[in-house]
Amino acid sequence: MVEQDGPERRGRLSRPLVLGAAVALVDREGLAALTMRRLAGELGVESMALYRYTPGKEALLDGLTEAFFAEVNERLRRTAGSAPPGPPQPAWRAELRRIAQAFATVAHAHPEILPLVATRPLTVPVARRPAPVLDLTEHILAVLGRAGFDDSTTLTIYRAFVAWNLGCLLVDKRQVVDNKTEPDPVLRLGLHLLPAAEYPRLRALVPRFADFDDEGEMLSGLDGLLDRMPRAPLDAFYGDGAS
Repeated sequence: MVEQDGPERRGRLSRPLVLGAAVALVDREGLAALTMRRLAGELGVESMALYRYTPGKEALLDGLTEAFFAEVNERLRRTAGSAPPGPPQPAWRAELRRIAQAFATVAHAHPEILPLVATRPLTVPVARRPAPVLDLTEHILAVLGRAGFDDSTTLTIYRAFVAWNLGCLLVDKRQVVDNKTEPDPVLRLGLHLLPAAEYPRLRALVPRFADFDDEGEMLSGLDGLLDRMPRAPLDAFYGDGAS
């Protein structure tokens, strides 16, 4: 039974708690399950109690993005100073690789939220985006600035870095399942409904997405992408000034 929304109960709520419950609900049941009423039930309060922390469903979706980036930043803080696996690299490239790995780890933990991460910030002016989003962007730009890149090159590398990482992670590794109990991947994904004569390659290859190593391909491609970028004028200290 939902507890009454009294002063004592309201005192236990906070924005991080509300967003954490929203993330847990979406992880468990998907974005379609997220409503203000359902979230209030998860927290044991009346729906109106949530409007103090998020003014509605749209703001709550932005809050999921905020929570995602906050988790990425926290992971980066916890691993600051640790060298990422792989061959030795210039400091700025090693740090970009560390950021990419942290981002991928959080994306794998919250696959339902990743599409929001790619789209929701585009609906909000830069100055109004949540602090965790701005913090990660500032950190990436600072890493490139400390390496000695000029402003134009910094922005070129930043755009390429973000586009590559998001693109790899958004490849539909987790296909929408048509029948969860069906062991045959073609039947499980509903691909048997596609005419074999018209879509032979689609039917043959889509099941193999389940074995797609998106993080490995992302990091390998990132190295290749950065190989084509200008060499850094300076070699910054690894991890210095991390957000």
